[in-house]
Amino acid sequence: MITVLSIILCAVLALLAVPVLVLLVQSLLAAKPAGPGPVLAGRRPRVAVLVPAHNEQDGIGATLATLLPQMLAGDRVLVVADNCSDNTAGAARAAGAEVRERHHDEQRGKGYALDFGVQCLAEDPPEVMLIVDADCLVEPGAIDRLARTALASGRPVQALYLMRSPPGSGPMKKIAEFAWTVKNLVRPLGFLRLGIPCPLMGSGMAFPWPVISTASLANGHIVEDMKLGMDLTRAGTPPLFCPYVLVSSTFPSSDAGTQSQRRRWEHGHLSMIVSAAPRFLLEGLARGRLAMVGMALDLIVPPLALLSLAVIAALGASGLFALITGAMAPLLLALSIAVAMGVAVLLAWWRYGRQTLSAVNLAMAVLYIFWKVPVYIGFLVNRQVEWVRSKRDSE
Repeated sequence: MITVLSIILCAVLALLAVPVLVLLVQSLLAAKPAGPGPVLAGRRPRVAVLVPAHNEQDGIGATLATLLPQMLAGDRVLVVADNCSDNTAGAARAAGAEVRERHHDEQRGKGYALDFGVQCLAEDPPEVMLIVDADCLVEPGAIDRLARTALASGRPVQALYLMRSPPGSGPMKKIAEFAWTVKNLVRPLGFLRLGIPCPLMGSGMAFPWPVISTASLANGHIVEDMKLGMDLTRAGTPPLFCPYVLVSSTFPSSDAGTQSQRRRWEHGHLSMIVSAAPRFLLEGLARGRLAMVGMALDLIVPPLALLSLAVIAALGASGLFALITGAMAPLLLALSIAVAMGVAVLLAWWRYGRQTLSAVNLAMAVLYIFWKVPVYIGFLVNRQVEWVRSKRDSE
């Protein structure tokens, strides 16, 4: 009986080892920084930047101030003021953007706003369409590089999209910023060096018009970007990571806004792991599509806090099992997984997190992990399935 239980426990640990090893490989490959990027030849295509906005009157001016100076003759910046109850449309017009307003009592969510915007742009289609969220800042030169890369590759292109903690933030938000850096910089950069596509991240995305104009966007999925990336990879146009340009936003200062944002992102990701990743992986294997297999492997890596919590739980369970039965194989396997996890996180922190997160604050990550337990319990007992905008600091 002990042998059977030991085998079962080792099998469970082997499943846990898969996402940990994926994270370790990504961290090792990303150890060398991306650098400035290659010089792009060829012409700059005509672009349209689509900005979906729901009640963003206070922040959309700052976003447009980073976009409009990058526009050339024939380019467009289109703001979709979606189901707004404030003056988002007026603020966007005052800043100099083209604005279309959309109102629908039932079809609510970013996916519907994007679909509406694409329909509007189809009246005079660009060569490349970009999507930038209404609370993001786009660094100078980003539009040019993203548009040229999308045109040259014929694929969707994802910029480096980072979230910053507000000034004066405590260690928990600093740890959250580091976790975001691991997710949106370290992991896609590592897989880029293996030629594996990246997930779409919701903002800072560029698409050749023939790719985005035929995509299925009209849905209320809470992680519509992740779903779109999988759909496009299945269709043969996997997203390409471009770490050479930065699009950034800031976490809400309020606890309510932070919790709402975290709940939506992580419940959506976990839902995709449970419902879509296994099928996507099997389909990729059956069709011999390495891009699908690689994206599926990336997708099965859960949020960093949850993966760390699972490793801690596995180590504790294996230690207890060894103490009771004397069987050491599960404990040795759990220790190996924990070491791999530790190496992956420390390497990512050493290369990309030290400026944000001190070693002392990194040591507090255990508190952060357990601080997020209610989010994961909520996934089991009260899962969020509908898109809900995060509360901003001014609300």
